[in-house]
Amino acid sequence: MKLFLDASVLLAAAGSPHGSSRALLSYAPAQGWTLLSSPYALNEVLRNLTKLPAGATAEWLRLRPQVTVVDDVVSMDRPVIFAASKDRPILFSALAWAEVLLTLDKTDFADLLGGAGRL
Repeated sequence: MKLFLDASVLLAAAGSPHGSSRALLSYAPAQGWTLLSSPYALNEVLRNLTKLPAGATAEWLRLRPQVTVVDDVVSMDRPVIFAASKDRPILFSALAWAEVLLTLDKTDFADLLGGAGRL
C-alpha cells in the first residue's frame, strides 16, 4: 500500500521516538507499505525542524531514507471545489501517487474530510 505522509507526520516521527508517527515508519517495511512524500512536504519539514527538540534533526536524517520522494502535483485535470490553500500540493500529490494520505493537520484538512472527528 502506498501511503503519502504529510509534513506533520514526518515532523512527529522525527520529534518523538514514541507515538504512532514513529511506529508507522518502523512498521512500514514489514507491512509492505511504501512511504511517499513530496519536495513540497519535505521543505516544510526542513523549515520546522528547529521548532522540535535538539535531537530531531539527527533523527530526521536517520528516518529520511525510508521515505520515497515523488513529484509535486500542483494542478489537476478536473474541477476543484475547495478554496485555494497552501495544502493543495499535498492533496493533489497524495491523490496522484498514493492510496492513503496521512496527516496530523486537523486545522487545514478537517473541512475537506468531513470534520475533525473523522481525522
